[in-house]
Amino acid sequence: LSEKQGVGSSILPLATKMNIFITGIAGFLGSHIADALIEEGHNVSGCDNLIGGYLENVPEDAEFFQIDAIYLNQMKKMTKGVDLIIHTACTAYEGLSVFSPYLVGQNTYQISMSVFTAAAENNVPKVINCSSMARYGEQKIVPFTEDLIPKPQDPYGIAKLAAEQTLEVMSSVHGFEYVNLVPHNIIGPRQKFDDPYRNVVSIMINRILNGNPPIIYGDGSQERCFSDIDDVVYPMIESINNNKAVGETINVGPDEDVISIKELAFKIIDVLNSDMEPVFVDPRPQEVKLAHCSADKARKLLGYKTSVTLDKSIEKIANWIIKVGPKKFRYHLDIEILNDKTPKTWTQKLF
Repeated sequence: LSEKQGVGSSILPLATKMNIFITGIAGFLGSHIADALIEEGHNVSGCDNLIGGYLENVPEDAEFFQIDAIYLNQMKKMTKGVDLIIHTACTAYEGLSVFSPYLVGQNTYQISMSVFTAAAENNVPKVINCSSMARYGEQKIVPFTEDLIPKPQDPYGIAKLAAEQTLEVMSSVHGFEYVNLVPHNIIGPRQKFDDPYRNVVSIMINRILNGNPPIIYGDGSQERCFSDIDDVVYPMIESINNNKAVGETINVGPDEDVISIKELAFKIIDVLNSDMEPVFVDPRPQEVKLAHCSADKARKLLGYKTSVTLDKSIEKIANWIIKVGPKKFRYHLDIEILNDKTPKTWTQKLF
């Protein structure tokens, strides 16, 4: 990687071709990171179980293992001799985790233990861990800053926080470096859009393109910021050789253009030149109302900045979905707890 933004020294030498392993390489974020690293000239390999990604997302020049990261012996084999692990793999289902805590917990916390253990066993110099804004939970202060005491509200957020804390301990004991990045609400081409459990922007676009109105949980007053993938990849790559980022937790995403989910729905309707009206359904349990993060630390340490507006990002996603073709939603994950609190959008397959 080339020197940028006053990058300092690290145990990973600058401008050196590295062997980099990415968990979740067929996923939305992992595949984009892989593309950028291959373009930089690095040797990239990775694994994915294809729960949340598409095989066609994997770059041709990457070595791909269709293996679940939860299998420790396989992780040890795959990461032997690598210089860096970027851990993006996760079943990132915040809302679903309240009703499928075993599935989401296993594929959030337990897979992280496999990845971190393999890193320690193989003396991998550095791990970059992708956490989640769900770590913050319900806070009295927004935007969320990294110094807030985490108060996760659902099993997914709890698992993400536990993984962070475990990584810190293992790094200290076994002597490898780590960076804990907190990307949030990333949107863009390649995002799984036939998934009824997550990715609100892609869900709404896919529904409208299938001739159905967007669905909103509650009254739509929930507030979020959305991160275009192009604005997320660079600071994540920048963190690889930035010694100022070592041992830090850093939010990666915008803190401008805060928008409510109701406003988002109408913005998507407008971008797609549709005349549909949103459909409102019951709120989802444990959904945090105000959840957006400060980017001050990322700007300071990683030179973070935004270059893609929300309108433009929505256009990019819509054009991509139109190109590959809208799809029917696939209810591909088991719901472990079925009761009167389980969203009817899932139990009755309303998407």
